[in-house]
Amino acid sequence: MRLILLGAPGSGKGTQAVVLAEHFSVPHVSSGEMLRREVASATPFGRRVEGYVASGELVPDDLVLAIVGDALNAAVHAHGYILDGFPRTLSQAERTSDVAPPTGIAFDAVVYLSISDDRARRRIAVRAAEGRIDDTDPAVVERRLRVYHRETGPLLDFYRDRRLLRTVDADQTVTHVTRSIFDALIPDER
Repeated sequence: MRLILLGAPGSGKGTQAVVLAEHFSVPHVSSGEMLRREVASATPFGRRVEGYVASGELVPDDLVLAIVGDALNAAVHAHGYILDGFPRTLSQAERTSDVAPPTGIAFDAVVYLSISDDRARRRIAVRAAEGRIDDTDPAVVERRLRVYHRETGPLLDFYRDRRLLRTVDADQTVTHVTRSIFDALIPDER
């Protein structure tokens, strides 16, 4: 299975990616986790990423691709993957084929976890209480939601036009969202 999970911050991408990767026995590639790991390790990439993450802005495409490129390449060669939070912009979507030549990155489907901003805010507040650093400042959370709608929103039409998009209501329990994803992908898969 080769999937992209799209959704606003707090939509449950990471949670669902773990479940799906385990179910399909494929790697889970989380751009957000990789970026946070770089920042926490204070690597040269991490020092460049830190300001963007702290302010709620998207990390520039070239920097994201440099950080996630090896993991994407390995996932392509594993013949299956769950991409969580990547691509995040139209430019990244158009450039992914450059990351893993000659096979490129192809997808079976793109699952959009649809959630209202109010519900996303409530979920993010829970994550902040659990110590996730990029979720602690309400102004940054608001900026992340605005940036998501501006930059990631166009991806929905991009994938819809390619008949890859499957929309799932993410305002359900984890189990119900998972079941809805399976129903959207393979009606008999459970």
